[in-house]
Amino acid sequence: MKFVPTPIAGAFVVETDIHSDERGSFMRLYCAGEQKAQTGFDKPVAQANRSVTTQKGSVRGLHYQRAPALESKMVRCTRGRVFDVAVDLRAGSKTFLKHFSVELDAAKGNALLIPEGCAHGFQTLEDDCEMIYLHTAPYAKEHEGGLAHDDPALGIVWPLPVTMISARDRAFPPLDGSFKGFPA
Repeated sequence: MKFVPTPIAGAFVVETDIHSDERGSFMRLYCAGEQKAQTGFDKPVAQANRSVTTQKGSVRGLHYQRAPALESKMVRCTRGRVFDVAVDLRAGSKTFLKHFSVELDAAKGNALLIPEGCAHGFQTLEDDCEMIYLHTAPYAKEHEGGLAHDDPALGIVWPLPVTMISARDRAFPPLDGSFKGFPA
């Protein structure tokens, strides 16, 4: 595994070796030791989730958790391809309210490690995409929040027309001048 820094401090694209032979293939999905050695990050995984999104162009997000339930997460597409986005919400960060995007592709085995204080979302680039999420904190409904996926202040250019988004995600408001971010 190789952890490649992104412009957002603490966020890394994870490149994974896929070993193939006549039986099929094998790849490591997660290694705490390699992650700590390359990033310094060593919080344990507290929850693992899986999502399946059936329709190309669907958007999930942009989701985050507030303190005291801040979480880091590693996200990986295990079927299909997605346009994956992290938005920095940490007050004082050089990349506050900036985003980073990467195509996660099951065939490549890449992933994105997202630090605490960032929102996350993705758009499916194919039908029938599956995502695996490793979180450092369990889901806490009372601390959840979200950003409007189409907020002009964020400048995210989704690669496809949005074909489907949940009522919950559609209801997230755009940012206003009162949002000061999360403590860094």
